[in-house]
Amino acid sequence: MKINGKQTRSIWLEADGQTVGIIDQTLLPHRYATLQLKSCDDAAHAIKSMQTRGAPLIGAVAAYGLAMALRADASDENLERSYAALLSTRPTAINLKWALDEVMAAVRNRSREERVAAAYLRAAKICDEDAAMSEAIGKHGLKLIEEIAAKKKPGERVNVLTHCNAGWLATVDWGTATAPIYMAHDKGIPIHVWVDETRPRNQGASLTAFELGQHGVKHTVIPDNTGGHLMQHGEVDIAFVGSDRVTAQGDVCNKIGTYLKALAAKDNGVPFYVALPSSTIDFSVNDGVAEIPIEERAGDEVSKMTGRTASGQIETVTITPEGSPVANYGFDVTPARLVSGLITERGIVPANSAALAKAFPDHSSRKPAIKRAAG
Repeated sequence: MKINGKQTRSIWLEADGQTVGIIDQTLLPHRYATLQLKSCDDAAHAIKSMQTRGAPLIGAVAAYGLAMALRADASDENLERSYAALLSTRPTAINLKWALDEVMAAVRNRSREERVAAAYLRAAKICDEDAAMSEAIGKHGLKLIEEIAAKKKPGERVNVLTHCNAGWLATVDWGTATAPIYMAHDKGIPIHVWVDETRPRNQGASLTAFELGQHGVKHTVIPDNTGGHLMQHGEVDIAFVGSDRVTAQGDVCNKIGTYLKALAAKDNGVPFYVALPSSTIDFSVNDGVAEIPIEERAGDEVSKMTGRTASGQIETVTITPEGSPVANYGFDVTPARLVSGLITERGIVPANSAALAKAFPDHSSRKPAIKRAAG
C-alpha cells in the first residue's frame, strides 16, 4: 500500500539487517512517524503501548522481537524468558502466540550460533506470508463486492461498513477487511465505505479513514451507533470486519462493538463477513464467549480523547466527570451464527467447525510448537 504515493509496508528491516522499522500508529492520523526497534524490550513496549497493533502485525513484530532477543543472548533461558515477555503483552489476539511458536520451532533444535539467523529468516517469512495471505483474502472478498455491483445500476456505488481497523496498518500489507475494498477501487468499481469511529481508541476514525484517504477510496466516518440506522434504510450493502481470534467452531473475537454490528446486520439482512488469515484461527478453543480472554485496558482510553485543536496543537482532554469509574473491555465475541462467512486466504469458508477443519486440516491437527496456555 502507499503513503503519500510511496509504496509502504507496516514493518520492515532497516539497512543494518537487524533493526526493525515500524510506523508509530499512536500518532496517526495527524502525524506520520516511524520507530526503530532494536531489542526485544523495544518490541514488547511497541506492542503493549499499541504503537504497533492489529492481530497479524503484532505477530510479525513479536517474531522479530524474539529474533532480536536471540541476537543479544541465544541461550535457552533467554529464549524462554523473552517468549514469555512478548506473549504477555496482548492476551486476546492469537496471532501473537502463533508467530512466537513459529520462531520457537525454527530455532529449538539449533545451536546458539545458528539461532539468530534462523529466527530472523522465519520472521521475514512470516511477514511475506502475511502479505500474501492478505492479498489472497482481497481476491476472494472482491468477488462478493463484484456480485453486489453487478446488481446495481451503472455508476451506483457499493456501500461497505467496517469496524475498527483491519487494514494494512493492522497487517504487513493490504489488510484483511480492507483488501477487497482496495481491489474493488482499483478495478474501477464505485465503492464507498462507512467507517465506524470505533471508540474508545478510534481506530476507524484515525487509521481506517487515513488508509482509505491515502488510497483515494471514498469514505465517511460515522459514530459507532449509526450503523444500525444505515442498515435499516438500505445504506449498507455488506459489512467487512477483521478478527483477533476465531475459534474452531467459527466464533469471532474482534474489537468491542463488532457483536452489536453483527446483530444489526442479521436483523436487516445485511451480509456480515469476517476477513482473516489462517494464523488467526485458534483450533484449541471452541466457545469464544466462554474461553477467549478479553483484554481490559486502561480507563484513560475512555475518559480522555486526543486530537488536533484549531491552532494545530495536539492535545489530550478529559471528557468524563472526575471520579467516575470506567470499564474498558477491548474486545467482544460474535457467535458463528451471526457470521455470513469467513474470508480466508483459501477462500470463503462457512463459520462452523466442519468447514474450518476441512479448509485447514493442516492447522486443525497441528500440535503447538511449545506448550503454553492460550492467549
